[in-house]
Amino acid sequence: MSVRKLIVVFGDQLDVQSAAFDGFDQARDLVWMAEVAEESTHVWTHKQRIVIFLAAMRHFRDVLRQRGDRVHYTQLDDAKSTNTLFERLGMDLRALCPEQVIACRPGEWRVLDGLRQVCEENSVALEVREDRHFYTTPEDFEAHAAGRKSLRMEFFYRELRKRFKVLMDQDGKPEGGDWNFDKANRGSFGRNGPADPGAGPGHRADAITQEVIELVNRRFADHPGSLERFNWAVTREEAQRDLKKFITERLPTFGKYQDAMWREEPWLYHSLISSSLNLKLLHPREVVDAAEAAYHSGHAPIAAVEGFIRQILGWREYVRGIYWSSMPEYLERNAMGAGEELPDFYWTGKTELECLRQSIGQTLEHGYAHHIQRLMVTGLYALLLGVQPKRVHQWYLAVYVDAVEWVELPNTLGMSQYGDGGLMASKPYVATGKYIQKMSNYCQSCPMDPGKRTGEDACPYTTLYWDYLLRHEKKLRQNQRMSLQVRNLDRISVEEKKAIRQRAAEVRENPNLKFALSS
Repeated sequence: MSVRKLIVVFGDQLDVQSAAFDGFDQARDLVWMAEVAEESTHVWTHKQRIVIFLAAMRHFRDVLRQRGDRVHYTQLDDAKSTNTLFERLGMDLRALCPEQVIACRPGEWRVLDGLRQVCEENSVALEVREDRHFYTTPEDFEAHAAGRKSLRMEFFYRELRKRFKVLMDQDGKPEGGDWNFDKANRGSFGRNGPADPGAGPGHRADAITQEVIELVNRRFADHPGSLERFNWAVTREEAQRDLKKFITERLPTFGKYQDAMWREEPWLYHSLISSSLNLKLLHPREVVDAAEAAYHSGHAPIAAVEGFIRQILGWREYVRGIYWSSMPEYLERNAMGAGEELPDFYWTGKTELECLRQSIGQTLEHGYAHHIQRLMVTGLYALLLGVQPKRVHQWYLAVYVDAVEWVELPNTLGMSQYGDGGLMASKPYVATGKYIQKMSNYCQSCPMDPGKRTGEDACPYTTLYWDYLLRHEKKLRQNQRMSLQVRNLDRISVEEKKAIRQRAAEVRENPNLKFALSS
């Protein structure tokens, strides 16, 4: 087989409009894709995450073949399958002898580094093209960051709103009179709960996806999670239906309740399209355009639309900039010196704390939890407990269907765990159990009291919050945004501080808290 250019397509680059296909010649060029075990084992990956990647890849392969592209595709269950991605690519480079390898920037520094090494080892020219599936490039972010002492999302977000004329009026001012409507996006459901909460993704597995499900259940039987119900989008058509459903049915309510949580309601008013965006089944511009059109037509209020667009045009672009400007050393950052291991119940969901049981339980069932469950339930508990940030990152990368390292790592290590010492967040996101009580009904079904910081029935979040302030008091007093919280320590007696530390030590020794319930 004569090959001019070998187009390497990774599992999160499933876009026929990708820059990798620019200048593609169906007669002389070849698309290369491969499924390998290591991509499911370098972190102990959730079964649903494995299925969504493999099923989407196989569907995309068929799309390429149907349009006439030549595709060299290795399935996980093929006899020629190898354990690692670049072992397989190296073997194929030697067999196919392409003149050049073309690829878009991958979603992980590890993969980009491996790609460069294997091409160098095989003396094949490599061209890495920028991924135009984003509004910006890493170079754009570096230009923004130059000379700045801090890198806050809000300032980058405003630049992009102006540059791409998103939610801007004819006078060059932000629609609605403000750049950010976050204060209007913190509503809780109150006693009555959510009205008509949304159903989850409703896609039925076709023959290709069912084959993958059977493969994963057989090959990765000991991996976390369940495949009893797999309903995620794995084609562009399915992803477009999800986007339309969100804009039509959920967007008007999304804004007010985007931070709220409720027992046995994993989906609520969220879009459920992050996996489709990260697999490149949807383009962020079409998502933002659809949301903005909903505002201009009067279908959705400005607070809901701006809050949603901020997640796409703001956070998504910002965290990618942080990732590529900081890797690979970013992965090892641990500014607060956290050294605890992740509790076992993060992998099983077996805990007496209702908020964690709900959030981890739905994660294991669906491979999904919304941003507040990640930041202020699972992430907050790990932060207060003092878990090593890299361990927390590995768990998030493993268990969520939308997890790709460029977006997951900064959100986890930087935003959630404050492991980067303030590069992303101006302060640690710490709170007592009272926050969870305010934003959910989880505490109504929990034996722990979020209002108590000591005692056998004290909420561990509340105990660990005060212990966190005590452990890091010197460092936190230097943070202006933490000054009020830290000054509250001055009102606590020496005896109570001792009791807080003792209770916190008990929580760390008994993370499932069974001792408290059996006392």
